[in-house]
Amino acid sequence: MKSAPPPPPRAFGTLVLLAALLALVVASFASLPLQWAAFLTPEALGSAAEFLSGFTPPETDPAFLAKTGSALWETLAMSLVGTLLAAAGGMALALPAAGRAGAALRGITRVLLNILRSIPELVWAALLLVAAGLGPFAGTLALAAHTSGVLGRLFADALENTEPLPEASLRTNGASALAAFLYATLPQALPQMLSYTLYRWENNIRAAAVLGVVGAGGLGQMLKYHLSLFQMQSAATVVLAMLLLVAAVDAASFLLRRALTR
Repeated sequence: MKSAPPPPPRAFGTLVLLAALLALVVASFASLPLQWAAFLTPEALGSAAEFLSGFTPPETDPAFLAKTGSALWETLAMSLVGTLLAAAGGMALALPAAGRAGAALRGITRVLLNILRSIPELVWAALLLVAAGLGPFAGTLALAAHTSGVLGRLFADALENTEPLPEASLRTNGASALAAFLYATLPQALPQMLSYTLYRWENNIRAAAVLGVVGAGGLGQMLKYHLSLFQMQSAATVVLAMLLLVAAVDAASFLLRRALTR
């Protein structure tokens, strides 16, 4: 009976990387003044219970519920329009980022995508509020700017990972570059692109609910307003509306992704 072959030797670089990551985790915990025991003191538990009790019962006045519903729709519209704009912008940037316009333009576009996605939505909103003013327009543009960087990078990677032989075969048989791309390469990457877009829509729902903190409208702006006035019951209704909206969009996105992968 033959013995099992010895396991392959681990690369030295991999061991060094794992050791560096472990050292970083240990240093992170050691450098932060984490006081875990303070969360379990009677004073902390009593303060938390008193704070949470102020949120009950949620505000159920019909006029306030109608106002909350309007803000909910505004948040949903911000996330949807921002995601659609980002999908269009990401696709436009993905083509040169995938190397279809030369190596130089590929590098420039990749740098631009890095800049777009490295700036958080809140920072984009704070910058765009100066130009666009308070309201959902600035929030929509902020979502579109950040998500364009994310989707552009994901779309470019999806295009680069497609099988090049079908497009090359069409070009060899006389098809134009655009026709070969549309009929051979894009259908390979399109399901993955749609899945990425739906996933980012889920994320943008949460981001749109938070952008109101800086005055970008929607549920976030309502939440900031009522919390600043210590109207906890009204704030509880807004938080519940956020949870329902996120759950509904998550469910819709899951069903759409499952339908696309069948």
